Amino acid sequence: MSNQKFKDAIQAGYSFEGKTLMIGGAMVGGETQTGSFVEIPLSTMNRHGLIAGATGTGKTKTMQLLAEKLSVAGTPVLVMDIKGDLSGVSQPSAGHKKIDERHTAIGLDWNAENLPVEFVTISDQPGTKLRATVSEFGPVLISKILELNDTQGSVVSMIFKYCDDRDLPLLDLKDFKKVLQYINGDGKEDIESEYGSVSSASTGAIMRKIIEIEEQGAEKIFGEKSFDVEDLIRKNDEGKGYISVLRLTDLQAKPKLFSTFMLCLLAEVYEKFPEEGDVEQPKLCIFIDEAHLIFDQSSKALLDQLESIVKLIRSKGVGIYFVTQTPKDVPAAILSQLGLKVQHALRAFTANDRKAIKLTAQNYPETEFYDVDELLTNLGIGEAFVTALSEKGNPTPLVHTMLCAPATRMDTITDAELGAVISSSSIAGKYNEEVDRDSAYEILEEKIEKAKESEPEKVKEKTKKTAKKEKSLVDKLSKNTMARQIGRTVAREATRGLLGILGIK
Repeated sequence: MSNQKFKDAIQAGYSFEGKTLMIGGAMVGGETQTGSFVEIPLSTMNRHGLIAGATGTGKTKTMQLLAEKLSVAGTPVLVMDIKGDLSGVSQPSAGHKKIDERHTAIGLDWNAENLPVEFVTISDQPGTKLRATVSEFGPVLISKILELNDTQGSVVSMIFKYCDDRDLPLLDLKDFKKVLQYINGDGKEDIESEYGSVSSASTGAIMRKIIEIEEQGAEKIFGEKSFDVEDLIRKNDEGKGYISVLRLTDLQAKPKLFSTFMLCLLAEVYEKFPEEGDVEQPKLCIFIDEAHLIFDQSSKALLDQLESIVKLIRSKGVGIYFVTQTPKDVPAAILSQLGLKVQHALRAFTANDRKAIKLTAQNYPETEFYDVDELLTNLGIGEAFVTALSEKGNPTPLVHTMLCAPATRMDTITDAELGAVISSSSIAGKYNEEVDRDSAYEILEEKIEKAKESEPEKVKEKTKKTAKKEKSLVDKLSKNTMARQIGRTVAREATRGLLGILGIK
């Protein structure tokens, strides 16, 4: 098979009219093909994607590369940094001879980039705090996150209604827990008179579910100041999109918290961003590293919710990219929605591994240029099979690609460098200010305290009323007794008189 035929196929499949992201050079027979470049139309980057491959094959660097390309093109990015090796995107690369060798082989120039970066966090790590209030989650999402049944979910909806009607702000988890305690105790009569009875078994089950996510640190993501997702789509003065790096290195063992946050964030983005329709470029791209952590720990309700959001959120100009080891980590219903697929090498150590590789190969377009099953186990580091969507929505030819090297540092940064980036943030001060205004917890606490303080007076008043009532009753009874006694005496005396007159003794 001639290389010219291959070049013609690549040229036809990867020739686009609008702006593109140049990600590497096409390869066949283990060699790069001069002038055959692999590009992705920027206008299709809201069609979602997958970056897959075994550990150490270059997935994280591909994620870094795509984030850089999007940023330079003016599209902001949110990336999940679970392993801690994406912080280098905040520093321009110092270059390396291996980078020069790679780009000489590809036939593309390479330049270091200085990109705008914001470090964000949902834990105690340094960075801009991402939070949302319980009210912003809403009863439906809260119920899904807590994996409640229909009955328990209806109790949550009633709680939200009760709090709305009485101006009780639900800001954090302690507010939610306090309302649960209140309606099951001091406020039981209050809520049942207007909203119906509430089973203590239901409130107890909801409380246990809240404690379960609290143990993973969920209280960190609920509260104020609530993060405005509009701050994820900022650009700098040069028109480069901000890369927001969500630091999650301390949450690898807390997948439920991670999936809870992701679902909340996606729901908030979907709710607040306007419909965009077809776009020249995405408004925001989100990269979810170690995506299996979300899917492994999600209930069916959460997966259904995530599937719906993935289907609908692209119309808001938002692309979601899942980064994981194999495509089978992603549910089939979601996998079918993904336009861009970047498949790094897989390892075949067992018969099951080889079977999985055959199934993986079936996820990609057929090609006459590669033995995909065989090549999947032999791809070099920084090489991948790539297929994207054309501007008309058709899959591009599957191509073995030598990927470009990132233009930023491919390593972690120092604490001093991290501190410098955070201190230069224009939004960290706004969100890192601690706010604890009066909400449901404080209002109900005050109400309960007032009720306790007035209790002795109520008891005294009640005692007086009871004593008065008892005295009244005693008097009444006494009068009745006296009347009856007088009656009996009169009757007796009259009888005696009558009997005496009759001479009966």
